[in-house]
Amino acid sequence: MILVTGATGKVGHHVVSGLLEAGATVRALSRDPKSARLPDGVEVVQGDLADPGDLGPALAGVESVFLVWPTLSADHAAPATLKTIAERARRVVYLSARGVPDDPAEKAESILGSHAMIERLIERSGMDWTFLRPGGFAANTLMWAPQIRTGDVVRWVHGAAGRSLIHERDIAAVAVRVLVEDGHSSAKHVLTGPETLTQVEQVQAIGRAIGRPLRFEELSPDTARRQMQEQGMPLDMADAILDGHAAMVSNPESVTRTVEEVTGKPARTYAEWAADHADDFR
Repeated sequence: MILVTGATGKVGHHVVSGLLEAGATVRALSRDPKSARLPDGVEVVQGDLADPGDLGPALAGVESVFLVWPTLSADHAAPATLKTIAERARRVVYLSARGVPDDPAEKAESILGSHAMIERLIERSGMDWTFLRPGGFAANTLMWAPQIRTGDVVRWVHGAAGRSLIHERDIAAVAVRVLVEDGHSSAKHVLTGPETLTQVEQVQAIGRAIGRPLRFEELSPDTARRQMQEQGMPLDMADAILDGHAAMVSNPESVTRTVEEVTGKPARTYAEWAADHADDFR
């Protein structure tokens, strides 16, 4: 029995499908099972990672857990929740992030700091563990969809920032292999796409996927910061995003071959991702 948390998310629902195809017995954790819309054959159980006392039914008889943590919002419950999981499950595969610091205090109260804290708790839990550390999700560029559906220009910052974005299906494919086979104990798998593209090149790839040319128009960091704040993003998070993109202009993200090494298949290109999501941009 494998418990999948975050089963309705970008990665989790592909993990569920992949495990079913591999013949695994799958249970999914959901705060609202009635709206989960998961494939036939999946047992959906109500529960919330932020409420460890609510996890008993979900963990009953579970061997392994695919863990997607609701970062920051549930960090207060992390020690108790990880203790509860460790009392029931033998192993955990945790969806972390590239760039996690060795010391959680280094990036306290940030998403990377949250991931670092969860990793440390898992390492001390006594469970067999594997960390998946993907870089940027290709799916994050869906933020451009509203602009593309209404025009031919994407306005954003740092068009020259180079990213090795990864298809969510490749993250899931690695997760499935790690969950169903041996040989990944204590591994920290850094996952990327197969190439580094600038944001300008990403926009052009979307244009080819939808059959019309698109262009990138540079926004100033101040304008982008103001727009993100108007959309409700905290200032420190907006600044972290802008600083990160600025850094990738002079130091583009590198590429790893981990997806191919684990799954036996090359990671999907950004162009493949854009083709898979073309309807989201039309």
